[in-house]
Amino acid sequence: MSTVQRYGPDPSQFGELYRPDGASLGTVVVVHGGFWRAAYDLSLGRPLADDLVARGYTVWNLEYRRVGIGGGWPTTFADVAAGIDLLAELDLDTSAVVAIGHSAGGHLATWAAGRGKLPDGAPGGRPRVAVTAVVSQAGVLDLVGCAENRVGATAAPDLMGGMPAELPDQYQLANPLAAVPLAAPVLCVHARADDNVPYSQSVTYVDSARQAGAPAELVTVPGDHFTVIDPAAEAWRVVVGMLPRLLAH
Repeated sequence: MSTVQRYGPDPSQFGELYRPDGASLGTVVVVHGGFWRAAYDLSLGRPLADDLVARGYTVWNLEYRRVGIGGGWPTTFADVAAGIDLLAELDLDTSAVVAIGHSAGGHLATWAAGRGKLPDGAPGGRPRVAVTAVVSQAGVLDLVGCAENRVGATAAPDLMGGMPAELPDQYQLANPLAAVPLAAPVLCVHARADDNVPYSQSVTYVDSARQAGAPAELVTVPGDHFTVIDPAAEAWRVVVGMLPRLLAH
């Protein structure tokens, strides 16, 4: 049987660590979605964590404060950074860490992979644990476009405290698209029929990353916004099939 341990100063922060029975195949961070809102918590990541630990991976199901319960800019970002950095203290291999994030979690996972590029004093800067590869499952990768096109209604301005025109510096620090190019490879898994986060979010990010010489790939899958987090779906088989390569990067 695998084991699950909870860490953090508060149950709403940091997360749950799943350890496999035998030797670990690698460390994976799961970052849940929900448009950064309080109603959605790390329980969304548990089916993926259960599947991954059964396959032999060590899994960190990460939690963070969301909008409505103390989250937003910069708290949500500081929580994600602190939660990933906590892995340095938990007696596990952090030489390669893949972050898998769905929707808003795809935004946070990809943002976390760019923490080493943040200026001194920025939330999440000076990482202790590097994210070495990312799987973005229908991720919000252009935060400015999300706000301006009302993806998730007011989700992005609620997260950031205003619109991009009002807060350009904050959006620059928080937007994965603005951090291109990353050294970490980014695999985007997205369904064209997604009516929550447009498929174009992944297209825009991957095109920009490739033009900048960064390793990025878009895999188009059948289904909708939530199919990509169904452990029984083809979209998830794509992800688990790519994990060994991503961990070896």
